[in-house]
Amino acid sequence: MNVSRIALAGGVAASTVLILAGTASAHVSVQPQGEAAKGGYATINFKVPNERDNASTTKLEVNFPTDHPLASVMPQPVPGWKIVVTKSKLAKPLEVHGNKINEAVSKVTWSAEGSKNGLGIRPGQFQQFPLSVGQLPEDADQLVFKAIQTYDNKDVVRWIEEQKDGAEEPESPAPVLKLTAATTDEHGAADHKAGAAGADRTKDEHTEASSASSSSSDTTARVLGIVGILIGAAGVAFGVLAGRRRTA
Repeated sequence: MNVSRIALAGGVAASTVLILAGTASAHVSVQPQGEAAKGGYATINFKVPNERDNASTTKLEVNFPTDHPLASVMPQPVPGWKIVVTKSKLAKPLEVHGNKINEAVSKVTWSAEGSKNGLGIRPGQFQQFPLSVGQLPEDADQLVFKAIQTYDNKDVVRWIEEQKDGAEEPESPAPVLKLTAATTDEHGAADHKAGAAGADRTKDEHTEASSASSSSSDTTARVLGIVGILIGAAGVAFGVLAGRRRTA
């Protein structure tokens, strides 16, 4: 009896853990492809799972942070979805690559298009919505994107609650993009060094070739000079012999 009760309690506990884990993970999130380094550009994906058993997700609105506006936001086309990028004027212009930017993207909206049967994100499925964004701020460790998910039965879920330090994860957390430390682009430096090394090798090869060519020319000149001397000596000897024959 005790063994059965322990097994039953263990099964209930395990089921509870699985249910809680599924609930905690089933929210709109954002992740970079690779890294999202401070001061750089990145491709990020908003992952949207369907939490309903009897409805499809037909709309996603992602609001961009106003404290760290992003001047460049380019969505990747998603089949079956219409994309609208909304821009707003900035209270304080941004300076990007020496140019002043007076407006930035404030919201991106994806709306499902197509037939009713295949519309949107269906139950038991998820969808990713990619964006290319930048220039990422250098004075922040993360960016918070507040999202609104709409279902075809008119249900609306607002993923807008920000995580507070030391507190448990909120019921409807806002997607958070973690930023990594700024990286130095060593690729260009490596190319520069390789190019310089290649130029030095080319210069050395050219010098060696020139030296070899010069040495070859000197050798040829000396050989021709010796041949000329021998021919000249032979000519003198022939002239002397011819003169003796005439005298005799």
